[in-house]
Amino acid sequence: MTLRSVPIVDRVTDAFFALDTDFRFTYVNERAETLLKRSREELIGRVMWDEFPQTVETQFPDGFHRAMDEQVPVSFEIYHAQLETWFEARAYPSESGLSVYMRDVTDRKVQETTLAQHAAVVEAVNDAVVTLDRTREIVTVNDATETALGIDRSELVGEHVERLIDRAGITAEDAVEIGRAITDIDIGSAVERTVEVPYIDADGVDRIGEFRFVPIEDDVATVAAVIRDVTDRREYERVVTSLHEVTRWLLESDDPEEICAIAVHSGSDLLELPISGVWLLEEEKGYLEPVAGTAGAHDEFGGLPRFNPGEGLVWDVFESGEVERFDDLREVEDIYNPETPIRSEIIAPIGTHGVLMTGSLDPHRFDETDVDLISTLVENTRAALDRADREQVLRERTAELERQTERLESVANVLSSDLKAQLSTVADALESDGAARAGAGGETHEEWEFPLAEDSVEATLDRAERLVDDIREFARNASTVGTRSRISLESAIDEALERSRLDYDSVVVEEPATLRADADRFVHLLETAFDDAAARADSEVTIQVGFVGFENGERSRGFFLLDDAAEIPPTAHERVLDPTAETDDGVAADGLGLALVRAIAEAHDWELSVDNGENGGTRLEIRDVTTLERDA
Repeated sequence: MTLRSVPIVDRVTDAFFALDTDFRFTYVNERAETLLKRSREELIGRVMWDEFPQTVETQFPDGFHRAMDEQVPVSFEIYHAQLETWFEARAYPSESGLSVYMRDVTDRKVQETTLAQHAAVVEAVNDAVVTLDRTREIVTVNDATETALGIDRSELVGEHVERLIDRAGITAEDAVEIGRAITDIDIGSAVERTVEVPYIDADGVDRIGEFRFVPIEDDVATVAAVIRDVTDRREYERVVTSLHEVTRWLLESDDPEEICAIAVHSGSDLLELPISGVWLLEEEKGYLEPVAGTAGAHDEFGGLPRFNPGEGLVWDVFESGEVERFDDLREVEDIYNPETPIRSEIIAPIGTHGVLMTGSLDPHRFDETDVDLISTLVENTRAALDRADREQVLRERTAELERQTERLESVANVLSSDLKAQLSTVADALESDGAARAGAGGETHEEWEFPLAEDSVEATLDRAERLVDDIREFARNASTVGTRSRISLESAIDEALERSRLDYDSVVVEEPATLRADADRFVHLLETAFDDAAARADSEVTIQVGFVGFENGERSRGFFLLDDAAEIPPTAHERVLDPTAETDDGVAADGLGLALVRAIAEAHDWELSVDNGENGGTRLEIRDVTTLERDA
């Protein structure tokens, strides 16, 4: 190095120093003094490795020795830990030694690191990312883009963006919309644009992509496109919207079985769940009864089973009240049918009404999205069933009020007809007696006697009193009963005979028996039946009490009352059970009688029928007495 060159190198912004062939410092500029934190007087003439032993373990020795030995320029980057600075070192050899320049490249290294990190993030994301320059040529694409379209990035980089649009099968109309979005970002009229368009993936499947365009600061690229597959999200939104429509259908129905059928077929059509069924709780008998199933379920199983308490996962989930997903039934213990072809399933309770189950022949068929959608479906189904129950209760109450109104109107008619008849009898008697007393010549008798015999008066008053009692019983709603208890049939008959017009020896019971009933109402039923037989008898009457339905596989068990009084004609069987019925001549039924017996029987969920005995008389049968037991 000559003295003429010293001023020049001393003025450069890079750190510069010169070494001789023994690696002794021969020159150090001011920037190098600052970097090395040593003055040139302290360094010139000294060996670099002696003054800076920490550099022995760096790239300096290898690089400098190579430059000196091979007489070739070398360059390398090195990080100065104390200064927290990256330097680019360049060494130029000569016969007299090395000229070394060191440039601060920290900013560039930071930018490169940042870009590398960004590139790593871009490659790691599941969304496709494409960058474009101002001419709409593709600058970069990530792995997700290659995977989504089934194309190598080398076929896209450097090509116009139309190449990607064509490969994705995007329509011309949507391509125009994408071009507008890119232009808006490029000219700065928008900081972000999003376009949602259909495209075709690498497998030829139609998908929906959300193209989001944003500006970027890059030496080449100006616009980045982030392409996200939103097919599943849009399908989820479509299904949720459809489920809301299904909810409207559910709430329009008031039939539980129809509601369950709608739920099952909605799951099959909307959620692609071909093997599904709904079970509702049979409250009286306590088991889960299948009420609706998809065609796939019936094809696979030939029908759905009934689940009794403690049977299978269905019952367990119903009791727990929580939706359960089973990914592989072969790994689950205590399933209802260990041989089932179903491998995975979701079971969801429908409140306290029952459960919905959907299954698949494949393991791990369902995910949390399926659970969410089925939960929505069963919640809507529960609301519909709750509403159906309320509507049913309302209908029953309305019907009961209507029945009570009809009953009270009928009672009024009966009361009017019967009391008029009794009063007419008394009036006729008085009128006849008055005419007799007046005589042909108009003479009157001083002593007057009531025109009816004493026994006739008593019978008439008894009849009126019994009619009032029957009316009171019927009007207080005979369709309800109180607490049922186990009672003896013989004891109930004895008590009824005490209140009736029959003698104790008028009733013959085949054998002892017991049943559960409202004791007071049941005794009144027997009493009314006995009085009806007595009213039809001209003399002594006998009533036989026997049992039906215990042998020969007959329909429901019960008991009968067979009397030998005047029989009720077959044409009048229905009329005597209904106080609102009329004969062909428009005359209403005579009293409440058997209508009251029928009302009390039906209040116990029994069935009353009227028939004629084989040898005459009338036979009353009361069936569906499930608690009736003959004593051994």
